[in-house]
Amino acid sequence: LSAIGIAGMDRLVQRNVLAMSGRAVEAAGDVSTLLLDKTGTITLGNRQAAEFVPVRGVTEAELADAAQLSSLADETPEGRSIVVLAKEKYGLRERHQGELAGAEWAAFTAQTRMSGVDLVENGSRRKVRKGATGSVIAWVEERGGPVSEDTRELTNAISEAGGTPLLVALEDDAGARVLGVIHLKDVVKEGMRERFDELRRMGIKTVMITGDNPLTARAIAEEAGVDDFLAEATPEDKMALIRREQAGGKLVAMTGDGTNDAPALAQADVGVAMNTGTSAAKEAGNMVDLDSNPTKLIEIVGIGKQLLITRGALTTFSIANDVAKYFAIIPAMFAVVDPSL
Repeated sequence: LSAIGIAGMDRLVQRNVLAMSGRAVEAAGDVSTLLLDKTGTITLGNRQAAEFVPVRGVTEAELADAAQLSSLADETPEGRSIVVLAKEKYGLRERHQGELAGAEWAAFTAQTRMSGVDLVENGSRRKVRKGATGSVIAWVEERGGPVSEDTRELTNAISEAGGTPLLVALEDDAGARVLGVIHLKDVVKEGMRERFDELRRMGIKTVMITGDNPLTARAIAEEAGVDDFLAEATPEDKMALIRREQAGGKLVAMTGDGTNDAPALAQADVGVAMNTGTSAAKEAGNMVDLDSNPTKLIEIVGIGKQLLITRGALTTFSIANDVAKYFAIIPAMFAVVDPSL
């Protein structure tokens, strides 16, 4: 049995998957639910700013200036692309963090789902925020600011097209208000739909997990061909979903690449971390895919099923062999007492 477990791990290595334990390979054979992180897993993960869409009464230049300010400390590909778009399309000079004396930077977190900067210029204070639609609108409303009627129309239009809307808001001496939307475009990896169809034929339910709003999540889910999705997900939501599935007697596999995915990868029965992911994700999972291909789980499940079938066959043979020995030995022991045996 030990040799079979080692052979299963060796087959995974041949497919560029490192398994940390034989138990994980066995569990993969019985997986019934697969959770996949969207960014970097189903999509290419390098979302780029495509355009700035201001609300009524705001110019594109005003929106571009605020968007660039809020992204100066954002080192993600999305943040860099916003700074570059503001520079190339609107001729804004590319500023740097060091130029803004006394600036206080608000880093993005999974809880606030916003980032930005607080500035003091010429004695007046400005606060700029960019982030998820619901979070930014709540931030503006908390400060008594109005939210224009076309705000949700603009974000919904971008979401329905499969893009990701980021709202930009400003608070200054005139009060808090929404300036407009940044349109981020994402691309689904090639061949995803066919791979998910194959997983469906194997009886595995696929669930896409994303921090995007439900409209964007639905558009990406339909394009990729997954069975279900969880939108605006926090690390706690991912954990809760996995526990619900496990409480129903299902084995859950999770693939991810970010630090926010680490708790869910640790909770899942099979946690497959992408090699391009963070160290936290790779430490939390019990497998690492060196090719960073989320649908590699098809091969992982196949090898897990082979391992279970081989173990089952070996166990059946062992039991049958023992029974055969008993039928041979016990009659021989009593042959003197009862010759008919």
